Amino acid sequence: MIDHRFETVSNGDIDIRVAVAGEGPLILFVHGWPELWYSWRHQMSHFAERGFTAAAMDVRGYGGSSKPAEIERYSLMELAGDAAAVIDAIGDGSAIVVGHDWGAPIAWQTARLHADRVSAVAGLAVPYLPVGPVSSMELWNAIYADTFFYMKYFQAPGVAEAELGADDARSLRMIWYAGSADGDFALIAEKPEGAALLDGWIDPDPFPDWSTPDDHAVYVEAFDRGGWTGPLNRYRAQGVDAEQLGSQTEPGPMIQQPAAFIGGEYDSIRKFVPGGDLFADPGANCADFRGATIVPGAGHWVQQEAPEATDAALDAFVDSL
Repeated sequence: MIDHRFETVSNGDIDIRVAVAGEGPLILFVHGWPELWYSWRHQMSHFAERGFTAAAMDVRGYGGSSKPAEIERYSLMELAGDAAAVIDAIGDGSAIVVGHDWGAPIAWQTARLHADRVSAVAGLAVPYLPVGPVSSMELWNAIYADTFFYMKYFQAPGVAEAELGADDARSLRMIWYAGSADGDFALIAEKPEGAALLDGWIDPDPFPDWSTPDDHAVYVEAFDRGGWTGPLNRYRAQGVDAEQLGSQTEPGPMIQQPAAFIGGEYDSIRKFVPGGDLFADPGANCADFRGATIVPGAGHWVQQEAPEATDAALDAFVDSL
């Protein structure tokens, strides 16, 4: 376990638990689904040793943070507000922000909506794509009209909760394996409409050594206690994002701060649009793009599957500032 402390930051009626290590300029790490602050344990140790304050928040809905019930409380606008509140409380109003999976859109929108608080931004696994006035769920519904797609499956409240919450430890193992380099792009494997998320997926025994039983226990305890509704509501709030952000003209859609992208070679997200590669031009909407690193041999959980390569890529970005 890394040497860290926990702090609680309030944003209105929301309390955000933040793990903090080291002292110096702030780097804020924002996790994705279905994870925790703990997903950044390797990067926190690395940057704390480099002389930074390394802080990793439990996104609302997860772990020790507040878990409001309403779907609209999980919009990117509200989640970016949480990150900005953490920056104000722990970083004296300025930070480099790094996000992975859903944490990447949160990081990108924090940079856009709270530009004075973000000196630089990096996204892992999800390149920056401006939010348009049409919900991204309409895109996924069109692309995967006659087949299973996990975001479609998540939309009906209670359905995914029942499946995943029946055995949190098993569900988490299977999701992590499916998204890893060993999982063979299982997140977008062809399954019929009406299938459940875990149908046909592997429960690995043993699990790949990038995540240990002790690591798993941290997540399992959190999901046993907090459930799946908050994490899944982020997927259900994509229409709210379109309403809140899609028609905005100010601030403009481009990311103005220095920006970087890191992705795993075998990340399923690359293939989300059939025939395309979402990692092909990750700096297209960034005014000061400092480069992309595609980590060989890694899958979706790049900072955990390949921590040294991820740390090196983040070092290069930070050193370029």
